[in-house]
Amino acid sequence: MFTRAIVRPPAANFSEGLTTAGLGAPDYEAALRQHEAYCEALEQCGLTLTRLPADPEYPDSTFVEDVAVLVGAAGSAVAILTRPGAISRRDEVASVRRALEDFFPGSAMVAIESPGTLDGGDICEAGDHFFIGISERTNESGAYQLVRFLEESKYTSSLVDIRGIPGILHLKSDLAYIGGDQLVVTDSLTGRAEFRDYELITVGREEEYAANCVRINNYVLVAAGYPVFQSRLEDLGYQTISLEMSEFQKMDGGLSCLSLRF
Repeated sequence: MFTRAIVRPPAANFSEGLTTAGLGAPDYEAALRQHEAYCEALEQCGLTLTRLPADPEYPDSTFVEDVAVLVGAAGSAVAILTRPGAISRRDEVASVRRALEDFFPGSAMVAIESPGTLDGGDICEAGDHFFIGISERTNESGAYQLVRFLEESKYTSSLVDIRGIPGILHLKSDLAYIGGDQLVVTDSLTGRAEFRDYELITVGREEEYAANCVRINNYVLVAAGYPVFQSRLEDLGYQTISLEMSEFQKMDGGLSCLSLRF
């Protein structure tokens, strides 16, 4: 069960961040409304929020998930600070580190080091196993450093190379774990040997953005506007919360990107 989350609203220069989406510039006021609705949904799921201030020095910094990987249960949890693949995002780590120090003191915090790069968006936790995406943002050195940290905490992991697959920035853009042995995947990731032991819930190409959903306690957060996928989750017995994500989608972001949950 998750009990806490760290969030940060977008800054006024949010539109100056990195994006490959080609969907136009985000509407800042709409992004603020969507972010607040997201925070309210986290609270509905039972989480207590740590709200960091907007940081205009780093336009992408609302996507806090990319700068840390949080592992384990209370009392034995570890925070692994990342080294983002985009140079412009690396200094985002410092302020999130300060926020995490209240919950992960001393030896409970480690960091990915050069030449490794690693984005949290490439890390999908599936129970006691982690899928680690090798992407344009996460390299082999960063991935293998994470593997060693996970082994020390008694977790297993496997690498999923997504380089060369069109349209996938991060692994979790196209993959989500929603409990039990169930993975949500896009057509681009079906048939991968890494997922052979799981029941795959495939999102059709016309709704592939919806694959970035988030299981939080008794709910699954889903992006609004993808009724086929949402209905399928509900038919499987999941309670869903639908959230507008249009302005974050324009900046390559999704539901998982906007919080660090622990």
